[in-house]
Amino acid sequence: MSLKKINTVLAAAFILFILWFGGEFILSPEATAPTFGLPSWPSGDGGGFLIIKGIRDVVMALVLGILLVTGQRRALGWVLMVEALAAYGDMATVLAHHGSVATALGVHGLTATLMVANGLLIMRETRKVAAAPATTAPQPA
Repeated sequence: MSLKKINTVLAAAFILFILWFGGEFILSPEATAPTFGLPSWPSGDGGGFLIIKGIRDVVMALVLGILLVTGQRRALGWVLMVEALAAYGDMATVLAHHGSVATALGVHGLTATLMVANGLLIMRETRKVAAAPATTAPQPA
């Protein structure tokens, strides 16, 4: 299997996973919230923050999806690496608030690291295309 196909499958898997997870936070935030890793969740009006998290995830997935389907592979690599910062931030938030270390590292940290790896692989895949010298058309004599 070529590097491009592997990268495409990995990126598509991230897109679907982020879309699914974000959708779960929008549709059933109270049921999904415990899987995030924090020891307690906002109640009352504070529960709206769970939906905000879901919207963030869905938007991130849509950005990746648009780059994938339009063939903007180099941009896709960069955006995967940048969006990994959100997952690293989620990991840091869980750890800072005395949440589940296993979830922080095993879900958020692993997801972020795999996103960075996928982004780097896409950058490697597109390196030759981006570094190829521009050829000039022959000039008439």
